[in-house]
Amino acid sequence: MIELAADQISAGYGGPPVLQGVTVRLGQGELAGLIGPNGCGKSTLLRCLSRALRPAAGTVRLDGRDLAAWPPREAARRLAFVPQQEPALFEFRVRDLVLMGRHPHLEPWRGETDRDYAIAAQAMADADIAHLADRPVTQLSGGEHRRVLLARALAQQTPLLLLDEPTAHLDITHQADLMTLVREQTRRQGQGVLAALHDLNQAAEFCDRLILMRAGRIVAEGAPEAVLTAANLRLAYDAEAQIGANPVTGRPMLFAVHGERAAAD
Repeated sequence: MIELAADQISAGYGGPPVLQGVTVRLGQGELAGLIGPNGCGKSTLLRCLSRALRPAAGTVRLDGRDLAAWPPREAARRLAFVPQQEPALFEFRVRDLVLMGRHPHLEPWRGETDRDYAIAAQAMADADIAHLADRPVTQLSGGEHRRVLLARALAQQTPLLLLDEPTAHLDITHQADLMTLVREQTRRQGQGVLAALHDLNQAAEFCDRLILMRAGRIVAEGAPEAVLTAANLRLAYDAEAQIGANPVTGRPMLFAVHGERAAAD
């Protein structure tokens, strides 16, 4: 079982640190949700965990080995990352962009095999973009582009997957389909997924574990019902929330959220 572990990491972009002493772990077979207000450090944490940003302090280890010490190709066979934004700068066809997820698995000096094409085709079908296979990525909507990036990560077939706001720009149907697909990946394939999510009801419904951040630190972690409490939401979001249970699934559900100023009025 491969594990990704950050221990007491701090990181930033030249100014005050965005992350301050964060410790977090991701193992296979779970869908963990990273939640918290805008600017709390979710994206910065994912960038550190994906090797896109080197921590100023602390360590990140993949399978017990310093993440920075892994050769890029070997790391990419174990860990995939879908960033919050990735500009479509070139007119790659969707099929070709998804096939790029197979590059870490290709033999030196050899192109894609029939198996690679089959895996890419399945990833496109799973992400509901098979009908876009021949379209240039520069002609896609924001939501379609998000699904292409997810398909590329699925084609990479890694034990661990990091997602930064995977449901951004998606309509409600594709949001539900994507989260269902990601959850099934953890159940069927044993993949470990850490996803930064803004929708707390979505996080509660689909995630096995939630990690709540505020101001660059983790302030609560555990099962959704343990993390999504009125006290924790007051601490992280400065908000008063009414929390109940989803009448269909029994999962925690936010019925009303008010900023503290509005509540005081």
